[in-house]
Amino acid sequence: MPDYIVRDINLAPGGRLKIDWVRAHMPVLNAIREEFERDLPFKGVRVALSIHLEAKTAYLAEVIRAGGAEVAVTGSNPLSTQDDVAAGLAAAGIKVFAWYNATDAEYREHLLSVLDCRPQIIIDDGGDLVNLLHTVRVDQSPEIIGGCEETTTGVRRLENLEREGKLLFPMMAVNNAFCKFLFDNRYGTGESVWSGIMRTTNLVVAGKNVVVLGYGWCGKGVAMRARGLGARVIVCEIDPVRAIEALMDGYQVMGSEEAASAGDFFITVTGCRDALDRRHFARMKDGAILANAGHFDVEINKAHLDAMAERSRQARHNIGQFDLPGGRKIYLLAEGRLVNLAAGDGHPAEIMDMSFGIQALSARYIKENAGSLAKKLYCVPEEIDHRVASIKLQSLGIDIDSLNEEQEAYLNEWHE
Repeated sequence: MPDYIVRDINLAPGGRLKIDWVRAHMPVLNAIREEFERDLPFKGVRVALSIHLEAKTAYLAEVIRAGGAEVAVTGSNPLSTQDDVAAGLAAAGIKVFAWYNATDAEYREHLLSVLDCRPQIIIDDGGDLVNLLHTVRVDQSPEIIGGCEETTTGVRRLENLEREGKLLFPMMAVNNAFCKFLFDNRYGTGESVWSGIMRTTNLVVAGKNVVVLGYGWCGKGVAMRARGLGARVIVCEIDPVRAIEALMDGYQVMGSEEAASAGDFFITVTGCRDALDRRHFARMKDGAILANAGHFDVEINKAHLDAMAERSRQARHNIGQFDLPGGRKIYLLAEGRLVNLAAGDGHPAEIMDMSFGIQALSARYIKENAGSLAKKLYCVPEEIDHRVASIKLQSLGIDIDSLNEEQEAYLNEWHE
């Protein structure tokens, strides 16, 4: 089979510039790379990655290869692959099967091409490799030592598989590590979502009403950044505890149908389908802008929007315009796919540095514990979380306190 399937290998020099730029701003991965080059923890191991293929993930692939692995990479969303980065990675000798704006058939073929490399460890983002290994490629599952999952959506799918007793190999819930969700989900999503929206629309956010649907860690980041940009923020939730949290964080909280008539921007961050559908579209004001920050393009019901529109057109790159009866126009960004990656560069390099540090060390943990892990979903060990945080602090020149012997003793006894 070919070593790569990319749109244009001649784009490689531009992709290499992007990869080198993020490498200069990812000190955690750089420290781990030095360790991997010394220890070669993946020597002779085949590793497959299905992850949003842009510069930061490309560098993760290179760090894994530096540990001795044979690496194959594809995307995890048809609109998030950057063709120059894919070419740059392929030119560096890594197997790459991905291009921007892949059809459903092409996207599936790229995933299967990665699995044709017979991986032993997988790094997944949203669960597409896991899905294929539990459906059409079940015969390959005995070859899988284990894997890591990057996202809330993917971890939820793994939890469902484990609950039904159908998980075929051990997986690490990287998304649930503190150094992932506290920073990546909150600060990374908040910044990259608004970066994607603003560079796509070139419209002001200050003074607008922003409706955030979902107040998990990603939703908190989106709401926080919207307020920082001067917006009035409305939060919609189904969880009463999170709804109270949003209220006490200073946001308006209301049902989504009520919010539909008030919003100028709508951002879905729920992980569930139909967070916005015909009920909401019917109430929205002229010029409402819709964006999705969840992994799959099911949170905004595009079929309902299509059916309600008298006509539609491309108003601008990555902006679909839907003309509704009565003269109202509703705009959908990036086809309802992840707006921060389909219409932007994703999270800042310094944020993904921590997330991918967790990924790299979790993959090493899987390799070192091969054969002793059950077919279940595992939390990332605390020592990995602390190690990544410590490297990050060191790179920033920050020292923190530590407990002395008396303090350790005090915290570990009960009768004083």
